[in-house]
Amino acid sequence: MIVLVTGGAGFIGRHLVARLLARPEVTQVRVLDNLFRPCPAPGDMLDDPLVCDRRVRFVKGDIRDAQACRQAVAGAELVFHLAAQSNVLGSVTDLGYSFGANVAGTVNLLTAARDAACVRCFVFASSREVYGEPAELPVREHAPLAPKNAYGASKVAAEAYCGAFAAQGLNVRVVRMANVYGPGDRDRVIPLFCQRALAGEPLFLYGGGQLIDFVPVGLTCEALLRLAERAGELPAGPVNIGSGRGASLPELAERVAACLPERRVETRVLPARGPEVLRFVAHTGRMAEWLGISPPEDPLVLLPETLDFFREARP
Repeated sequence: MIVLVTGGAGFIGRHLVARLLARPEVTQVRVLDNLFRPCPAPGDMLDDPLVCDRRVRFVKGDIRDAQACRQAVAGAELVFHLAAQSNVLGSVTDLGYSFGANVAGTVNLLTAARDAACVRCFVFASSREVYGEPAELPVREHAPLAPKNAYGASKVAAEAYCGAFAAQGLNVRVVRMANVYGPGDRDRVIPLFCQRALAGEPLFLYGGGQLIDFVPVGLTCEALLRLAERAGELPAGPVNIGSGRGASLPELAERVAACLPERRVETRVLPARGPEVLRFVAHTGRMAEWLGISPPEDPLVLLPETLDFFREARP
């Protein structure tokens, strides 16, 4: 079986590729990535499955290129579409790239999958940002979509196109991911906290009162795989992927400090940044019922391993 992972050189993509390679039925994992925001492993990359496994076919290409999408999809049975401008502030500062990658690129890939006629399931990675600032917590999948920033708006538009292609017969499934974290990530709150704490620098709490649903990357990848496996037997509709529990920024800073008892970890509260959602916790009922995945008792269970990743990556 050939599986296509767009954005496979990114954080979640690399973890997903590794899990796919552990499955004997997978004969090839095809990775389409423009390397705009790759997340390489620390140190020597010779152990990276994108480099050393013969079943991985890496294609440097851009989903904004319709021809690249057609070539990548050809012969694939499963498509995991993770490629995106996934940085909230980056989407605000570069609206053109955000729209091109997240909306037009998704349409290109959906079109290629529909026309290829070999794709039995297309899994689209959406985001909790589609909900904006929710009226109630935890947030169920039928809550109104009211994005607060350009990234969320681009995901809402892409989801609408997914629905349009599903109506034409393409088996499209949508996951709305909370704040995924783990070894290999960068430029988001947990990796930034880890890196700054290890460097003896203060942790910046923008606003200080945010409530964030953190979910380990391994659980996220398992949810993606199970959704693809069970797509034909599940009801229509998106699935939240989260922990179902919220952690505040001060709580996160305390947990980071607890992992580094030999260091003094300082925090500083700065003004909140306008585009960022302040409070989100996912309702995980569908994840549990449809996919058989229970949320972790401790959403930050992967924090020590994530810290170790950055400790090993430091020069």
